[in-house]
Amino acid sequence: MTYQRRIVDDILDELFPHLDAVALEGAKAVGKTETARQRARTVLALDDELTRESVSMRPRTIRELETPVLIDEWQLVPSTWDSVRRAVDDGAAGEGFLLAGSAEAPSAARIHTGAGRIVSLRMRPLSFAERGLEIPVVSLRALLGRTAGETDGRSSVELEDYAREIIVSGFPGLRGLPPRARRIQLESYIERIVARELPENGMNVRKPASIRSWLAAYGAATATTASYSGILDAATPAEQDKPSRITVGHYRDYLTRVFVLEPLEAWTPALTPLKRLTQAPKHHLVDPSLAAHLVGIEEAGLLTGEGGRAGAGAGLWLGALFESLVTQAVRVYADSAEARVYHLRTKSTEREIDLIVEGHDRSVVAIEVKLAGTVGDTDVRHLHWLESQIGDRLAAKVVVTTGPVAYQREDGVHVVPLSLLGP
Repeated sequence: MTYQRRIVDDILDELFPHLDAVALEGAKAVGKTETARQRARTVLALDDELTRESVSMRPRTIRELETPVLIDEWQLVPSTWDSVRRAVDDGAAGEGFLLAGSAEAPSAARIHTGAGRIVSLRMRPLSFAERGLEIPVVSLRALLGRTAGETDGRSSVELEDYAREIIVSGFPGLRGLPPRARRIQLESYIERIVARELPENGMNVRKPASIRSWLAAYGAATATTASYSGILDAATPAEQDKPSRITVGHYRDYLTRVFVLEPLEAWTPALTPLKRLTQAPKHHLVDPSLAAHLVGIEEAGLLTGEGGRAGAGAGLWLGALFESLVTQAVRVYADSAEARVYHLRTKSTEREIDLIVEGHDRSVVAIEVKLAGTVGDTDVRHLHWLESQIGDRLAAKVVVTTGPVAYQREDGVHVVPLSLLGP
């Protein structure tokens, strides 16, 4: 099959010639191995038992191979991280090593054996722009740099298409499957995480069913700041002997370590007058299809308003999953632009902005997400409030919609269908 170029390829084109080692990190099935293979001359696949045993017994092997060397699933032999670091210390040239893994390096490894030597890049499922439904006409990088120009364009993508994209997922290998096969693969994905990935990363899984129930409750809380106690109650409504807070904390930590959970941190801007902001993260899984599958909902159910949220009243759950789809895409685009993504909410909940994109120069793009094609004055009031608080730091005010048209309002707000937003 022809390789589908990813947005992270642009980052690698720019950086890899000047870096000795790059770790591509991300959840299973997001495409790390295929992306890394495009640049590697030698591949060590550590999920192969014989290769894993050979590298474990003779770690110097990696220093004797033709570069660039791809070490796939490096976390299965954690000592390879240190072996790469030593090779870099001994004078490995740029484009020496690529490490692909579906678990974070232990903090000790990052601090003591990799810092400044192995640069980590995150890969996520396909962003909306990478799915090829439309050609984006509005660049997040340009919005951050105040060079976006006129916002104008039309999209043929409709609400039903967004619902379908949530269900078919951004995992490249799942998108072409018929519905039943896709559901089986998603279920297998979840079972593999619980039964294999977590134990391989040090978690003692005594009650797999409890972890799955907790994951389903977490998925139902997508795009909310529901308390973890509320999520636990939703996961175990009839159980008296609930998991302890420490146990639930372990669920959260390990599922984050293998990139299945992708909580969106709250924005705490430096050197600004903003006060009384909440610190609670918004809950997101690595792909909204996992949330939909765990809850047991398909495209038709999303469009008729099925689903619910832990810790919140009944509502159109499609809106929460659409926000998660937008968040996933914006994170990919932000990585390309050297920016980070947060959310903003005051403790009184009087002010809330779905996404805050902060560039390396502290410029900000504020984004509201709306499951509709029209935008009224009430939809942009928090964007204007933020502008009154941070002034010129705010490079652009944006509302991402499911509508057919990209345009700029008289008050300066960019209205952009998700399908027309890109890196």
